[in-house]
Order: sequence, then structure tokens, then C-alpha cells
Amino acid sequence: ARPDNGINFGNFLGDHANQAQLNQLSLTLTKPIDPAKSTYQVGFTLQGLYGSDARYYHLLGVSNRAIGDRYQILPIQAHVDVHAPVLTQGGIDMQAGILQAPMGVEVLDPTVRPFYTLAYTSQYSVPFEHLGAMFHWHINKTIDFNFGVDTGNQTTFGGNDNNNAAAGYFGFNLNGLAGGKLNIVELSRVGPENAVNALGPVANTAQRWWNDIAAYYTVNDKLSLTGEFNFLHDDGLRAETWSVVTFAAYKITPSLTFNYRGELYRDNSGLFVVSFLNNQAYMNAFKGGYAPAETAAPTTYGALTLGVTYRPDLGHGVRVFALRPEIRFDRSLN
Repeated sequence: ARPDNGINFGNFLGDHANQAQLNQLSLTLTKPIDPAKSTYQVGFTLQGLYGSDARYYHLLGVSNRAIGDRYQILPIQAHVDVHAPVLTQGGIDMQAGILQAPMGVEVLDPTVRPFYTLAYTSQYSVPFEHLGAMFHWHINKTIDFNFGVDTGNQTTFGGNDNNNAAAGYFGFNLNGLAGGKLNIVELSRVGPENAVNALGPVANTAQRWWNDIAAYYTVNDKLSLTGEFNFLHDDGLRAETWSVVTFAAYKITPSLTFNYRGELYRDNSGLFVVSFLNNQAYMNAFKGGYAPAETAAPTTYGALTLGVTYRPDLGHGVRVFALRPEIRFDRSLN
């Protein structure tokens, strides 16, 4: 059913009800590095996107004012990649420039996620884009240490930073547990993220604490399971969110996969789950500017999504083709 204002509440990418839209047309140019090689290597990744998804992934001062229509353009990635065989046998990998945020299970690229819609956690409790540097240190075959620094979530420098403080990541990977079937990824992030225009000078020191841990378990050749727990606390807003997301994928045939996602998401202030009502509102909110939006009271959300992914081998140079019908049920649990 079409909402009165035409907006599906609680959805960024699928926000316009009963309307076809072009979400993404992307172009990628990359020279990858191979971290398995114990030599110094330098590579790069350049990726641009045009479509409706761009509205939510801009960096302030880079692309947020380029186009005001629903279909916008942005650089998703523009970074230099370096592998340095130092400190340990596995060495250190570095990315510096415009980076996609590494936290969370679901990503912007639709070819590597099971569903068209995103979980509440993936929209409201993880960052999207950064200008900065990330480091991935391979301590041994089992343990990786991750750390990085950036200007903030979707901000850059000077007048395009909503406060005068930096932010950063730290966390770890545990690889090949349970006989090679289990991988665990934990990332935490801390730094001021609110706008001085909205909160005043306290925004320069009021920290936001992001924490996300995900476990990926391969049961057998057909069944894989994923679990994610996220906790966010914001000192400036005096707000918290917590969530649990579970995923399952079962290969019915080599080309057909059944997908499940279940989520509990708690927004204890009503300040995080928001639907923005025009094409510039989301990015304007980062600077504390005019941002018409639909909000809700403090709520615990429940969501269940079921679907299938059909990936036939078309050949003739077609590398990826997928159909992903899904049905999703959302409700307030309180």
C-alpha cells in the first residue's frame, strides 16, 4: 500500500513506494594487491556510482551538492592500496583516500549481498563513507588487527566537517576457527559525529561509540549462517541503539539460493530511525541544516525478510546476473 507521502518509512534505498527507480549504475577501475605475496605492492581502486543510492553515501564537500535530483553521482571509492611485508610474515595492508566504511555485514554493492533492502542496523548503526586511512595487520594465520583514522562519518575537512575532531577504528579478525568453518570480525569506532550547528560546541567532544561483531559460519557446501550484534551509544544525543541480525543462505541448486534475514533493532530515543523526505535532506542533516524527515517514537523494531537469489550462467561475457525477489515484514514490537 502506498503511504500518504509516498515514502516507505525506515528505508533508504527502497524509500519510494510503488515506483521503479535506478538504484545504481557503477563503474570500477582497480589494480588490486595480493596480500598473500610477501613483497611490497602498490595498487588503487576508483569507483563511481550514478543512481538513487548515491543520496545516502556522499562525503560532505565532495559530491553532496553536485546534483539535487533523485538520481545523483558520487565517488564510492578512490584510494591507494599498499601491502608492506613488515613486522609479521603476513605484513600490513593499507588503504588511504575515499573509503567505504568497513563496519557491518551488508554493503552497498548489490552483487555481494542477498537482499535489495537493508537491515535497520545496516542503515542506522554503521557508518557509510570516510576520508582517511585504514590498516589491516596480519599478525598470524588466525588473527588480524584492524585500525584506522578519518575525519568522521561522511565528512571531510574545514567547513565540510560538522565538528573539529577526528574519529577512528580498532578491532580484530579471527580466521579459520572450528576447522576453517568460522570467521569472526569485530570492529569498534569512537569519535564525535554530531554537528556543531545542531548541538553547539559540545559536539566537538561528545563521543559516539560504535561496536559491531559478526560471526560467519559455513555449515556445509549448501548452508551458511551469519550473526551480527551491534551496540551504539552517543554522548551528545544521549541516545543508544542495539540490534541483533541473523542471516541464513541455503543453496537449493548451483544457481538458486534461499535467503533469510531476521532482526531485532532497538532505538531508545527515536533519533536514529528516520526517513528523509527530499533528496538533499540526509546530507543536510550532517551539517545541522534543513532536513525534513519523518520520525518515530522510541521503538523496538522487528523485521523478517525472505527471498531467493537466481544466478544463471548466461555466458557471452556476462559475469554477474541475478534476480533477487524478496518479501519483508516490519513492525513495531512495543
